[in-house]
Amino acid sequence: MFFKNQFANVVEWEEFRDDMIFWKWNNREIKRGSKLIIRSGQDAIFISNGKIEGIFENEGEYQIDSDIIPFLSTLKGFKFGFNSGMRVEVLFVNTKEFTVKWGTQQPVLIPTPQLPGGMPIRANGTFNFKVDDYVRLIDKIAGVKDSYLVEDVKLRMISVLDQLLMKWISREGEDMFNLQANASDIAKGIREDLDMQMLDNGLTITGFQVMSFNYPKEIQDMITKTASHEMIGNLQKYQQVSMTDGIASGRVQGGGAASDIVGMMFGMNAMNEMMKNMNPSQKSAADATPAPSGSPSPAGGKKPNFCPNCGTKNEGANFCPNCGQKL
Repeated sequence: MFFKNQFANVVEWEEFRDDMIFWKWNNREIKRGSKLIIRSGQDAIFISNGKIEGIFENEGEYQIDSDIIPFLSTLKGFKFGFNSGMRVEVLFVNTKEFTVKWGTQQPVLIPTPQLPGGMPIRANGTFNFKVDDYVRLIDKIAGVKDSYLVEDVKLRMISVLDQLLMKWISREGEDMFNLQANASDIAKGIREDLDMQMLDNGLTITGFQVMSFNYPKEIQDMITKTASHEMIGNLQKYQQVSMTDGIASGRVQGGGAASDIVGMMFGMNAMNEMMKNMNPSQKSAADATPAPSGSPSPAGGKKPNFCPNCGTKNEGANFCPNCGQKL
């Protein structure tokens, strides 16, 4: 004796993983009395002979006989036999937006006049994507795969990322050493190009971010030092501040050549400050120093050789023979 539900089964995503983009329920017959279970964030696509028969998007539990069959495009008239079932494939698709971290595995050599071999640059960030077109997804991927992981998309993206980075970084030209300031524009260009490549697989890139660009240590040290020079003002001040920092941190020890140089620099600076800050009495004493020969002198001193008013040569007279100026 056979019962109505003897061959009943459940059609559901049996191997669900959060990083799985789709999973295919296949190679089995859907029996009479079976039910379909769709969970939150899933779509169920019924496929027969490679063609989409119906797409079910709302989560819940459905009876195959009454809730599913009547809505399938070309299988509406399908009649279950007592011992036979309906052989179809059901593709479960994860509808959420995925966020993936990426990073260049090898430095990308960006052409630049400063370095004949190119500037080796690494970069890292994140990108976002989701399934956008079920027809293309089935035609290009699901038709030959039973499941598809986020890692598969990441590998596909990484394979073309070097070329896209080279393309968009090279457009920055003179800003090669300040790429972070242009990270938003670079990311926007890469996202658009990457989206065009993924679109053929039924996926869309919803976001692409560059978190950081990383230069070789030598280049990064040069950039940091240059920035320090500009921040402080000039190289001389940078050297002075560097020396001061060295003493404060203990890196420059007393008795060495470096500390001697620092002491000499401080001594010279101190002397200059002393000269600038001389008190008025010292300045007055300096001003009272006898003037050189040929310049005006106080009364009673040596007569000037030339009249300070008109420049006429003086032969020792008390008054200028030309203009009468007292000498």
